[in-house]
Amino acid sequence: MSIKESMAPSTYKNILASLKRFYRDFLGIQNLVNTFKFPELNFKPIKVPNKAELQAFYKALKAPRAQALFLIYATSGLRKTEVISLDRFRDVDFENRTLTPNKEGNQSKHVWISFYNEEAERELKAYLASRKDSGPRLFPTSSRHVLRIFKRATEATGIKITPQILRDWFCSEMGALGVPDRYVDAFCGRVPKSVLARHYTDFSPEKLKRIYDKAGLRVLS
Repeated sequence: MSIKESMAPSTYKNILASLKRFYRDFLGIQNLVNTFKFPELNFKPIKVPNKAELQAFYKALKAPRAQALFLIYATSGLRKTEVISLDRFRDVDFENRTLTPNKEGNQSKHVWISFYNEEAERELKAYLASRKDSGPRLFPTSSRHVLRIFKRATEATGIKITPQILRDWFCSEMGALGVPDRYVDAFCGRVPKSVLARHYTDFSPEKLKRIYDKAGLRVLS
């Protein structure tokens, strides 16, 4: 099996792009660069669950921790590991419903800030009130256990939902609510794509909070 066949087309394309820049811009070997054949990436539109499916899935999550986890994922757009790594004393502003993921241990990903809505706030308070420990982690669990929680609900409902699918749903729903892509990217910790977004857009916490609240994101209603 060749190197090209052993990796995803997108990964192979990124490697070729890096080599192209190195050989062309640093070594000046344009003839070699001209032989590079970049793979075609076929766009596959994602399908996200609708609100009725989210609500049915949520009802299958009986424990307060599972329900709080579900709503934090759905209303923040954060990655699976970012949520379970949150320190409740350092990374969560409960008054403003603000989440600041910890960059440590996630060096390859960009981290901004995001928020959670009133529905998630209600379930989060109920979950924290039910806890018997005083540990710092907001959700003291592992990625594997989170996936098991979601898998059990999938088996009970027949609806496939994972933290990544909730992240996709968040992006889709915020877009449908009129939030510009550059702000959705900021909530999700992505690098702004355009020059306008990178250099001329206000990404202050105050501005992001106003945009988030104005969108009026809802999962259970």
